[in-house]
Amino acid sequence: MKRTTTILVLLLAAGLLGACGGAGTDDGASDAAAPSSSAKKFLSLGTAPTGGAFFVVGGALAEVADQYGPESWEFTAEATQGSRENIRRLVQGDLDFALSNAAITYFAVRGQSSWTEAYDVKGVMNLAPNVALFVTPESSGVKTIADLKGRRVVIGPSGAGFDDFVEPLLAAHGVSYSDFTPLNAPQSAAVDMLSDASADAAFLGGAVPTASIVQASSSMDLYFVPFDEAVMEKLVADYPFYVPQTIPAGTYRNQDEDFHGLMVGFMHVITSAGQDEDEVYQFTKTIYENREAVIERHPAGRSIRPENVVRQRGTEFHPGAIRYYKEIGIWPEDEPAAAGEPAEDDAGGGE
Repeated sequence: MKRTTTILVLLLAAGLLGACGGAGTDDGASDAAAPSSSAKKFLSLGTAPTGGAFFVVGGALAEVADQYGPESWEFTAEATQGSRENIRRLVQGDLDFALSNAAITYFAVRGQSSWTEAYDVKGVMNLAPNVALFVTPESSGVKTIADLKGRRVVIGPSGAGFDDFVEPLLAAHGVSYSDFTPLNAPQSAAVDMLSDASADAAFLGGAVPTASIVQASSSMDLYFVPFDEAVMEKLVADYPFYVPQTIPAGTYRNQDEDFHGLMVGFMHVITSAGQDEDEVYQFTKTIYENREAVIERHPAGRSIRPENVVRQRGTEFHPGAIRYYKEIGIWPEDEPAAAGEPAEDDAGGGE
């Protein structure tokens, strides 16, 4: 009992000495007030609503950046409403990095299409392609893009920014939203709307095979509405985010022939023009050099390869990213930081 009492007295005395600044510095400040050498830098990456590819891929990128990046980083993914919100919040300083569809970013940096002002964001790296098309039940009678006139057509979730790549595609075929009844719904709901005939067609897409199209083709006989070949050539010439893409025969149930379609914008990582160059450099380096760790978390990591990450999609790259790509010798020196500017008379395409 005496020994226990003695220990308690000693502990109390030590606490009092600390409280009185017995371990203080010469100027009277305590060690507790000294700045920590291990202070964390909190960084965020905007994704999209849960349930979509952006949310999962963004989470994978944030995990890898947090695990393999500088020890001072605390890196997290943040669920958002997607590309449009991400672009706005980057410029506002609410996010450090974000995912976006390259077509939506293309118009955002120019203040065109659905954007009323230009947003100063930069590219960091390209990821997976988005291959999309209009699908319709075989029984609908829709055989061409022009046949969408007078119909009910799902064009994507409200406010997601799909207008930026759907409207130019329709306009090139001589069709506008005023020619049909546009319906807003996510892809899973669009499949249900095709099934119960509350929609005649839907614009569906993503990585191939696309889950929503697999789902739709399993429950009904689908018809893939073809794009006009000459129109596709013009779209590819005018906009860097449209890229020819063939969906091989047999990809979907009852798809007996190759479908000659389009990529309508890559998923890519973006940041604000004012983001610290060293931070962008470190992020780019961390993700690129640990792409196998990204692949372990999501197949989109397979797109992190030399011929893809620096491909020009019409949005200027951030100097920090360019510095890393030049350092490892994959930056295309014969191309500008941003390529794919439309011809002057086509600059407002989709507006």
